[in-house]
Amino acid sequence: MRYRVSHRTDYRYDADVSGSYGLAHLTPRTLPAQRASDHRVEIAPVPSATSRHTDGYGNVSTYFHVTEPHQRLTIDAVTEVEVVPPSYDATALAEPWERARPLQHPEIAGAWAATDFALPSPKVLQVPDATDYAAASLEPGRPIGDAVTDLMHRIKADFDYDSTATTVTSTVPDVLAKRAGVCQDFAHLSLACLRGHGIAARYVSGYLATQPPPGKERIVGADASHAWVAVWLPGSDQWLAFDPTNDQWIADRHVTVAWGRDYGDVTPVKGVIYTEAKRSTLRVSVDVAPLEEYAAH
Repeated sequence: MRYRVSHRTDYRYDADVSGSYGLAHLTPRTLPAQRASDHRVEIAPVPSATSRHTDGYGNVSTYFHVTEPHQRLTIDAVTEVEVVPPSYDATALAEPWERARPLQHPEIAGAWAATDFALPSPKVLQVPDATDYAAASLEPGRPIGDAVTDLMHRIKADFDYDSTATTVTSTVPDVLAKRAGVCQDFAHLSLACLRGHGIAARYVSGYLATQPPPGKERIVGADASHAWVAVWLPGSDQWLAFDPTNDQWIADRHVTVAWGRDYGDVTPVKGVIYTEAKRSTLRVSVDVAPLEEYAAH
């Protein structure tokens, strides 16, 4: 599938902001199953300085500094991207899950690069309850593909999607206690479950193209940023990406932007402002439109 992804972040303040420093992860990655083209990021007011940077995980970030006084700041990112369902090495999927622990198996090719994703991170600490929850899926010797898929099924069945149950600061224990949350929460929970057993798994941010109900037109702007998880497949250079919120392996409706240890590594937009404003508002709108829609107009 080919899409045009539009992501607008709109900040408004009740007094002038004299300076805005920002860092954005809005550039979709180029991957074996994904090719991005015609990407641009437009910021208003026009920044006095901008730069692009590729971090140690291969994510592309955009830095900007706005010095013109302003009460509104908008960041518009537009990308054309082609996505196909990823394919996985059947032999790697059949490896026992115990071998997906790079700290226990440093001799496996690629273990050194996976190690960072097997350790606790600021938003994904080792939580005994999460480790215990995962144990039912991680039977001794079970193939990593089967084990991860079973955990994904269980999270979908046991946890409710509820945008009011958590906030951006909610923790894995909060999600376990409420048995509810949103995609970010389910991704962090999955990571805590897997890392608690030493498995390397990373947080992935991106977009999911929504499908309207039969007979209904797609609503422009109804899509949103999304989050899922990818697990290291030992013996290959692949990572099995799965979406616990929707109970599926990622396919051609998922657009990958960035990955890291948790949400904090790949926040879409973050920064620092200098202002005496007392109130501010933030609105984010995302549209993932099949390019055929644009060709038809």
